[in-house]
Order: sequence, then C-alpha cells, then structure tokens
Amino acid sequence: MKLAAEEAFAGIRAGHGGPFGCVIVKNGEVVGRGHNEVLKNQDATCHGEIMAIRAACRTLGTYDLGGCELYTTAEPCPMCAGAVQWANIDKVYYGCRVSDTDRIGFRDQAFYDEKEKAFEELDREECLEIFDEYSAMQDKIVY
Repeated sequence: MKLAAEEAFAGIRAGHGGPFGCVIVKNGEVVGRGHNEVLKNQDATCHGEIMAIRAACRTLGTYDLGGCELYTTAEPCPMCAGAVQWANIDKVYYGCRVSDTDRIGFRDQAFYDEKEKAFEELDREECLEIFDEYSAMQDKIVY
C-alpha cells in the first residue's frame, strides 16, 4: 500500500489528477503501477487502477491478470471495479472508502444513486444479432 500511496502523491504533486494511486503485484513483484492521470490526459478513464492494469498487462503480455493482487489508495469506483473483474485480479486491497472520496468531492456513490436516470435500453434486438454472430464464432475470447 505504501507504493500505491507514493503513486498517488506523485500524481497530485504533478497535477495529473485526483489523489488515487495503485500498484499490481504478482508473486511478490510489482508488475504494474499507476496514478490518476485524468487531467494530464484529458481522459475520464485514466484512473489509477486503470493505468496500473494497463501497465501490468503490458508487463505480463496478457489481458488476464489472474494471480495478481491490486493495492489502491481508495475503494475502486464502478468503472475500476469492473476493470478489476474483467482483468481477473484475485484480490483488491484499498485504503479509503467511497464515503471518504465523497467527502473530498468525488461522486462514486452518486453513480449508484443516479444510474437509473442515465441508462436506457435501445435497439436491443439489433444488438442481440451482434452477440449471436459473436457466439457462433470459433475463435472468440470469453472472459
């Protein structure tokens, strides 16, 4: 967790984004690290966990981070929690809670409160055709 905190401090001191740092470890070795770079890259997806997952995937040469542990300075937001799941990371350790991030102005809890207002199904049947074609493919990736 100390390395994750160091990443967070480096990011905020450089003006890259919010106070979020992350490291990913496999077999006792750091394979990925990152901090929030939303402001630096003008990209809302550049959270610390996402940056660390991208780095770990490059280091290990795979999208499957099974066998890895993730250390992050704050409880992952919904986007990052999804990325952790899709990357197959075995365990997540976090420092601050969502209530702590709310206290400093971030809105992770609001996602759950407002999701119903912002998400609406559209053209499901047409989109299911894509899923059917993918399902019929021989060489497909399934997470």
